Amino acid sequence: MLRAMALLTPVPQETAQRLMLDYGLLLAGIEPMLEGSVNSNFRLIMEDGRHYFGRVYEEQERSGALKELRLLRELHELGLPVAPALPTTKGELVVELSGKPFALYPWVDGDILCQARVTPAVTRAVGEQLARLHLASSRLTPLDDGRFGPDQLLERLSLVEAQGGQVLQQAAATVREALALYRPRRQSGLPSGVFHGDLFRDNVLWQGARIAAFLDFESASQGSFVYDLMVTLLAWCYTDEFEVDLVSELLSAYDEVRPLNASELAALEVEGALACLRFATTRLTDYSLRALPGQPPLRDYRRFLARLEALKAGVLLQPLKRLRP
Repeated sequence: MLRAMALLTPVPQETAQRLMLDYGLLLAGIEPMLEGSVNSNFRLIMEDGRHYFGRVYEEQERSGALKELRLLRELHELGLPVAPALPTTKGELVVELSGKPFALYPWVDGDILCQARVTPAVTRAVGEQLARLHLASSRLTPLDDGRFGPDQLLERLSLVEAQGGQVLQQAAATVREALALYRPRRQSGLPSGVFHGDLFRDNVLWQGARIAAFLDFESASQGSFVYDLMVTLLAWCYTDEFEVDLVSELLSAYDEVRPLNASELAALEVEGALACLRFATTRLTDYSLRALPGQPPLRDYRRFLARLEALKAGVLLQPLKRLRP
């Protein structure tokens, strides 16, 4: 995700050079990257011409970073398209940089698609790989419930209400009311396991028509698969409205690899609504509260409230008829 502010942890070249020695590498240059709403990311260029991706975890502690890196290793061993972190010469996956966890990844060449390049074939490929990731869950080390459950969202909304102006306070109240409406409607017992939780377009690298890598598993946690499916649908199938063909291909491709049961089909709207509220909330805290005076936030919470209204209006009815005539 693009960031609307400067890096939280600048890394001078001299510091990066010393750090790369821990990996047995000789640094030639370092380039800050303006991707990520939370972490500080860098392209690291070595003297032999190889490139690497470096990440400073701004919110995760060492234990949290290690959970993500263990998950990447397990997914890689199962053949999923991910880029596992590289160890130091001492075998460590996480080192300390400015008091924060740092990890080094191989550089993966690939394209991040803009929305105009998202076709039904693209959402079909995404749906298939997401289903494979969910099917792999039983062979992965279980995770915790994550940082974005309803209780954590309410804490974030309280922050907006305390620090935001009148417009943001009203937005927080709207999200709070919607959470109170949808949270009791959530079904228990849905098929669950390890999921990505943030599979937006900028977290997928493409090489032609092939997915080269799923990126950024920092939001990965334990939860219902259909929630993760709806997060992905919200991310890939919406322009100024939901594109029904994109929605249909994503759902049908997912269903062909991992068939959705009746309870999951019935839960799509509620899980999608909760996903809308999750991202509306984090857009408020991560972008609206951080926006410079007089400038709009780079990511607008209102687009997820618009998605929510479309779900309430029945936008999924036609794709579901195609899926289960």
